[in-house]
Amino acid sequence: MVIRTQQDVTAAVLKVMEQTRDDRLREIMMALVKHLHAFVRDARLTEPEFREATAILNEIGQLQTDSHNEFVLMSGSLGVSTLVCLLNNGDQGQTETSQSLLGPFWRLNSPRVANGGTIIRSDTPGSPLFVHAQVVGTHGSPIAGAEVDVWHASPVGLYENQDPDQAEMNLRGKFTTDAEGRFWFSTVKMVGYPIPVDGVVGRLLKVQGRHPYRPAHLHALIFKEGYKTLISQVFDPSDPNIDSDVQFGVTSALTGDFVQHDEPHPDDAHVNIPWFSLEYTYVMEPGDAALPRAPIK
Repeated sequence: MVIRTQQDVTAAVLKVMEQTRDDRLREIMMALVKHLHAFVRDARLTEPEFREATAILNEIGQLQTDSHNEFVLMSGSLGVSTLVCLLNNGDQGQTETSQSLLGPFWRLNSPRVANGGTIIRSDTPGSPLFVHAQVVGTHGSPIAGAEVDVWHASPVGLYENQDPDQAEMNLRGKFTTDAEGRFWFSTVKMVGYPIPVDGVVGRLLKVQGRHPYRPAHLHALIFKEGYKTLISQVFDPSDPNIDSDVQFGVTSALTGDFVQHDEPHPDDAHVNIPWFSLEYTYVMEPGDAALPRAPIK
């Protein structure tokens, strides 16, 4: 097609997209072109703005390292990660779900830990936290033998891969649920933390007047054949930023109950006071078990 007007551009591109052999890829590309061209028209995108936008996308890609993923940060900061999650879980967005966004700090090959063990691997000051959780199916039946990968930031607000003062794989561990679908472990109570702001996302937050903080949360990735891999975060409702997560990840179903205890621990008198406990039930949906690509090494 010879282009005569700006309207001809969209028609010409859509005609080419229609030739895509894979049905799903064709559907995606047709929708992408329609919405992308509509965005350009709706925003009245100028040539300098277009050049700046392509430069920003290039910069985001160049910021990728073994320990940092700027694209994941940006997708979360725009609410895209949470939207995709909620549209694809909980009966296709109709009900609450234990699923959440993966985030930029999950790593493969966390050390295996026996139930009742600890994921603390280096001197990590903070209030003791004891987690007791259960993994069940959509009808409440316990899921035994599920692999549960957990990780969280330290009380200084850094994941171990960001902090040279923490041991390798500190505050990370992999558990296996027992016959009742349970797993339990000890750690330190996590705190909220700022996402990295030394890149494109940081500049966006600054011009929008937004803070960079995520409320305190515990990550989990749960794998079991016959079930869709569950990626979850459990948030502390007492965190001051619980209503303004920079990554838009807080849902009512993902709000836990971090209980403070001011009395001695019933099983270990050496546990510092106050200590905290968290009980939570993760619900897995039927589906294909597949691990996501790790955002960092």
